[in-house]
Amino acid sequence: MYKNICIILLVSLNLNCKKEEPTFESNYKWHTIKVTATAYNSVKNQTDSSPQITAFGDSLKPGLKYIAVSNDLLKKGLKHDTPVKIKGFEGIYFVKDKMHARKRNHIDIYMGVDIKAAKIWGRKKISIDYGVPKVIDTVKN
Repeated sequence: MYKNICIILLVSLNLNCKKEEPTFESNYKWHTIKVTATAYNSVKNQTDSSPQITAFGDSLKPGLKYIAVSNDLLKKGLKHDTPVKIKGFEGIYFVKDKMHARKRNHIDIYMGVDIKAAKIWGRKKISIDYGVPKVIDTVKN
């Protein structure tokens, strides 16, 4: 009888001590900054002769959650593939493009080919959060 109680107790303790799986977001240290945000589309008159290819060489397709950043933001840590949370938008966006050198403290939100949505968005000052990978200590004692 005591053996059965011990087994039940051990199983119960094991279930209650279940380790939480790390989330995508927990792998990053998040920083908040204020930026000017506009929107862009993958159309020739807004980019160049290959509007579906970013400055980093990534392919743009409507529906992707991508942004372009000004060069000064690249230097602050918003490098290629950096995850970004944009206030007022669902999900996580990724830095996949960079803007003309004349822009400062600026992001451009990719809105596919929906020019109307980009115009409605306009130009706003917003806060964004961007993730810098946490350093994982792999050295064992």
